[in-house]
Amino acid sequence: MRLDLHELIASPGGRKDFSFVLDPADLTFDGVLGYMSPITVTGAVENHAGLITLHALIEAELNCQCARCLKEFPMHLRREAAAYLTEELEDEDNEDYYLLEDGTADLEEIARDALILNFEPRLLCKDDCKGLCPKCGKDLNDGPCGCAEDPDSRMAALRQLLEKE
Repeated sequence: MRLDLHELIASPGGRKDFSFVLDPADLTFDGVLGYMSPITVTGAVENHAGLITLHALIEAELNCQCARCLKEFPMHLRREAAAYLTEELEDEDNEDYYLLEDGTADLEEIARDALILNFEPRLLCKDDCKGLCPKCGKDLNDGPCGCAEDPDSRMAALRQLLEKE
């Protein structure tokens, strides 16, 4: 979605609200099995004495798979995005600034960048998920599995010394 900002650029103190649905077609993340609701983006662009700022809220309901126990779980995605918009870039490596093209801003690009840069690297069903037993595959959240614990291989040399005595 391109947002025309010609009027806003000429109006210090001005504000322009926006709302749109982001297409998740090319947004694939590890652990996300699907989107249960559209990805909605709402926010505003403001002109603060010539500094054009964008603030947005990105929300969706996701169907995810835990990285530790592999169970499916729902997740409410809520990310905030902020960016500065400019007609000229002095430093093209600055990720906080987006270049306006003929007075318009590409809101989808800004929202996608915010999601990609701020998405969780590993999705967990709960913070203290214990995962699966590496031997038998039992879900350790349901209780211990009964497998014998492997001794720490880093202590093998010390164990051999103690066994000789």
